[in-house]
Amino acid sequence: MALDQITILAILAVTIVLFIWGPWRHDMVALASLLACVFTGLIEPGEAFTGFGHPAVVTVACVLILSRGLQNTGAMDALAQKVVPRRGGITLAIAALCALGAAMSGFMNNVGAMALLMPVATDLADRHDVPPGKVLMPLSFGTILGGMTTLIGTPPNLIVSSFRASSGAGSYGMFDFTPVGVVVALVGVVFVSLIGWRLVPARNQAGAGTFDTGTYLTEALVGEKSPSIGKSLAELVKMIGDEDAQVIGLVYNNARVSTAMPGLRVRAGDILVIEAEPEALSSVLSSLGLTLAADPQNEDDAAVDTTALVPETEKPEGDRGDRPPLAEQNMASGAREIVEIDDVEIPPELAADAGAGNQGDTEGKEKGAKKEGDEKRGREKADLALRELVVLPDSYLIGRTAENLRLAGRYEINLLALSRQGRRSVKRLRSTALKGGDALLMMGTEENLSNFAKEQRCVPLAQRDITIPNKEKAYVALIGMALAVAGAAFGLLPAAISFATCVLAFMALKVVPIRSIYEAVDGSVIVLLGALISVAAVMDSTGAADVVAKSMLDNLAQGNPVFALVLILVVTMTLSDFMNNAATAAVMCAIALSAAAQLDVNPDSFLMAVAIGASCAFLTPVGHQNNTLILGPGGFKFGDYWPMGLPMEILVVAVSVPMLLWVWPL
Repeated sequence: MALDQITILAILAVTIVLFIWGPWRHDMVALASLLACVFTGLIEPGEAFTGFGHPAVVTVACVLILSRGLQNTGAMDALAQKVVPRRGGITLAIAALCALGAAMSGFMNNVGAMALLMPVATDLADRHDVPPGKVLMPLSFGTILGGMTTLIGTPPNLIVSSFRASSGAGSYGMFDFTPVGVVVALVGVVFVSLIGWRLVPARNQAGAGTFDTGTYLTEALVGEKSPSIGKSLAELVKMIGDEDAQVIGLVYNNARVSTAMPGLRVRAGDILVIEAEPEALSSVLSSLGLTLAADPQNEDDAAVDTTALVPETEKPEGDRGDRPPLAEQNMASGAREIVEIDDVEIPPELAADAGAGNQGDTEGKEKGAKKEGDEKRGREKADLALRELVVLPDSYLIGRTAENLRLAGRYEINLLALSRQGRRSVKRLRSTALKGGDALLMMGTEENLSNFAKEQRCVPLAQRDITIPNKEKAYVALIGMALAVAGAAFGLLPAAISFATCVLAFMALKVVPIRSIYEAVDGSVIVLLGALISVAAVMDSTGAADVVAKSMLDNLAQGNPVFALVLILVVTMTLSDFMNNAATAAVMCAIALSAAAQLDVNPDSFLMAVAIGASCAFLTPVGHQNNTLILGPGGFKFGDYWPMGLPMEILVVAVSVPMLLWVWPL
């Protein structure tokens, strides 16, 4: 091999490892790969960013904006309510929901389709008394399958089309993916509806009034009259031994102490860290005499004697129980506020304690904060609500903590608890960095919670009333999208121009507020595509793709075109399970084209195999954003996807290979 071939293959190998390992975000890895090609002389500096002007990148950006328009107008919400049956068995309901998700994903971003239908899915699970994960995972798979049915359904299809155009054969049309894609999607939806959902691990139990996300990690304050005062952590564990909960730590002076110090005595004002099922939370609070505490934003941490953290039995006689109560520190600064919650059954005595904590003016509050607190206390208790929100994969919350978000000051809401795929955090709740798929238990008014969810890219898990905020704009959005699709489908305009025209119309008619236009575009996806299109082009220009393809054909496929087709499909599918699907498509397209040329067969068969394989990431939660999105709400673990995902991938191969050979003969 030539030096430039070795260099690009080395860069790609490191890129794939970084994608799978995940120390950096996928856009950072793609940009690093692009710059590595520039620094090694594989790409001229003046041509480094030509990929960002590629029609595929422009089309993806436009589709993201148009999807936001369909979401904002409520058109898809209304459609979901009409299609998903309110009566009938769970099998019929899952089939209708997955079919709708697949159909929506063909014409809008499939992550957006998943986000729109998640509340419907959770309501469905609750009505049929099944674990929510058994509805969410089939829906995720259905929306992923639907994306492969049209040119704009998923970014890999656009990348595959761009490689076909670069080879001189022209780009694919809007519905060139449909014959194979629809059959695969249809078979997949039937599978998940009849058999697949039964294979999903039952991690949670539905029917508890709110969406069950598994155990929550909650911080609760020890009141002045709490029966917990003076008891050791070991004694508290015994007090709630019959509940679906456990005390896992104590926060004192902003430091968390684990139950590995069972002799430590609890004092008024201490904060207990409790892991509990949502339905057990009220009982635990009652048993221990605790109140949920609002998230502290500026807690002043007074210095304390470090001997306070020594177990009671190991303290000197004069030091036992002499550590200053945390309540005195917090209440003196006015930083901590006890809140009342009507949506959870909190015992009357606890509600009274909380109310008393809110009624008096606290010393040390600034005038502005005091006035704001008085206004809050004047509101009706019914205005406060608990909502469970899931953090989207592209949420602005990712990597941030409740402390630096200043939730109480900016949004007048509080983070009460967090659920993360069954893993327990070792940090304070307020200092835990949020991740995609986290389920957050939030408290505030409906309006404030809604504004927060919309601004920070979260999805409500509880079923919401589906309405069309603006009926006229909903019709405009649907008609505009239909015209854009028709323009691209009938060859009247290139896809990028057709959808860009529709975006301009959406802006002019205010279907999407102008201030929200660029918020709808996922910058990380744009950087990923723009960078990797240029990197993948180097695979072709250096001949590295030919080397890889020849090695695969000689050593594995033995020169058999059908075996080579299956090999391309399986390798693409496997890579997409562990790295971004768009990145997978960009890497595999060059290899697929080279393999087809060496075998002297129809390149469309191999390119379509790449499109299908890149869209079928069913084994892990990291291969596709929709799988990540359901990780927390479904209470899933990393290994929970393969019981349904592996049969699905085998089924996809079994169905797609004959369809490819029929629709795109070799």
